[in-house]
Amino acid sequence: MTNTFRNTVAGAMLGLAAIGAHAANVLVVLSDESQLALRDKRSFDTGFYANELMQPVKKLLDAGHTVTFATPLGKAPTVDRSSLNKMYFGDDEASMRQHLALLDKLRITSVADSPVISLARVEQGGYDRYDAVYIPGGHAPMQDLLHSAQLGRLLTSFHQQGKPTALVCHGPIALLSALAQPQAFTKPLETGAKPGKAPGWIYAGYQMTVISNAEEEAAKPMLNGGAMKFTPQTALQRAGGVYSGGPNWQAKVVVDRELITGQNPASANGVADELLARLKR
Repeated sequence: MTNTFRNTVAGAMLGLAAIGAHAANVLVVLSDESQLALRDKRSFDTGFYANELMQPVKKLLDAGHTVTFATPLGKAPTVDRSSLNKMYFGDDEASMRQHLALLDKLRITSVADSPVISLARVEQGGYDRYDAVYIPGGHAPMQDLLHSAQLGRLLTSFHQQGKPTALVCHGPIALLSALAQPQAFTKPLETGAKPGKAPGWIYAGYQMTVISNAEEEAAKPMLNGGAMKFTPQTALQRAGGVYSGGPNWQAKVVVDRELITGQNPASANGVADELLARLKR
C-alpha cells in the first residue's frame, strides 16, 4: 500500500463524520521538529502538546467537521512526552486516556502510515478546500513553523479571506511566517538585540496572546539549564502584535477579527470553542 493511498484512505475516514449542514474542513498544522535548538548549542526534546492538539481535534470531530493534518515536510509529528500528564486534561485521568486513545486511532504520529500531508500538497490542492486553520503548541513551532514560507502563504490567504485562524500556547509564533523575511527578523532576537521594523506584517495591530514571558520563566527548569533563543511574547510584540496576557497557566483566549489565540495549555478548549462558534456562522 503506497503512502499516497494510505493518506487518501485516512483522510476519507476522518471525513466520515463531516456530513452535516455546517460541516467544515479544518486544516491542523503541526511542526516536523522533535527538538528545539537552544542557546549555547544545546537542544531540548519537544514536539506538540497532547492536549493542545487533541482537545480541539476531538471537539471538531465530535461536531461533525473534517480534520486534515499537515506539517511543512509531511513528516509524522512528535508528541512532547512531558505533555502526557493528566494535569493538562483537568487532572482527569479518564479524559486524558480518552484523548490519547483518539490520538492513537488517528495514527498521526505513526511513521509508517500517518495521514499527515505536506504544506506543499496543501498548496497544490488549493487553500479553498479549507475553512479554518488550527496550530497547537509545544515548543516545536519555534523551530520551523515561524520561518516556513509555505505556511506564510497559507496564513496570508486565510487572512485575505477572513477565514478563522486559531493558535494556542507556542503556536502563535507561527504568525511570524507571514513576514516578508521572517529569518531576518528573528536573527537579532537570537542574540538579544532588538530587531528592525517588520513592515507589511498582516497581523500588525492585532490583539493576540501567546505563552507569556512569565510562564516561560516559570517553566525554565524544563530546559535542564538551557535557555531559549527568544520568547514568543517578545517576538510577536516587536513584530507589531498587541499582546494581552492573563495569570500564569490560567485559560486566556483573545479574538481579533479572524484571529483566535490562546495563551497556554489551559486555553486549548477555549480556543476550540471559539473556532467551533465561527464555523457555525
